[in-house]
Amino acid sequence: MGRGRVVLERIENKINRQVTFSKRRNGLLKKAYELSVLCDAEVALIIFSSHGKLFEFGSTDVEKILERYRQCCYSQANNVAEEGTQTLYQEVSRLRANYESLQRSQRHMLGEDLESLNLKELQHLEKQLDRTLSQARQRKTEMMLERLEGLRKKEQDLGEINKQLKSKLEEHGQRTEAIQEPGNPSTVARDNQLKVHTPQDNHKDTEPNLQMGYNQPLPPEEAMATRNLAGGSSRNQGWLL
Repeated sequence: MGRGRVVLERIENKINRQVTFSKRRNGLLKKAYELSVLCDAEVALIIFSSHGKLFEFGSTDVEKILERYRQCCYSQANNVAEEGTQTLYQEVSRLRANYESLQRSQRHMLGEDLESLNLKELQHLEKQLDRTLSQARQRKTEMMLERLEGLRKKEQDLGEINKQLKSKLEEHGQRTEAIQEPGNPSTVARDNQLKVHTPQDNHKDTEPNLQMGYNQPLPPEEAMATRNLAGGSSRNQGWLL
């Protein structure tokens, strides 16, 4: 029956942890030595215990191996930096070429520097300009149609508002005419009110006007009534006397 799988985790017991460290350390040093002898490899092994104690192994001088390691890392870093610089330089060169090509195409579109173009390039430029002009005209037509549609909608809205205002004006006119009709109760009441509040100057002609030293001629009927009244008064006065 085989052994079960060992779970790698920190050993809590200090004694067991120290025993395991010693065993595995010796096994690791042995493996490094065997690797250096069997494969003729330069091996450097550095181990620090939990207490800070150093254990090391080197198939040759450890300092030489570490120096070689630093040089290798530095050269790799330089290679990576050089590769990055080369990549950036290539990208900058590509972008610069694209920029110059776009500037040249723009000048050709404006009709400049056409002397350097051959017949085929000029024909291609002419087709491109025709296509651009056609697209510009199409877009212009679309914008004009959209604007015309907007104006038509605005005209319809204004027409609706005009109809509403006209309807309100007609209703107001009919209401005013109904108020001003002779048989309308409100009109009759207003006329009666005007008659009641007629100024007194209009009745001056119907009232008797008494003036000192002036006899105003009376109509025959009123003159007869006045004489009869005067005679009766005289008889009454004689009877009283």
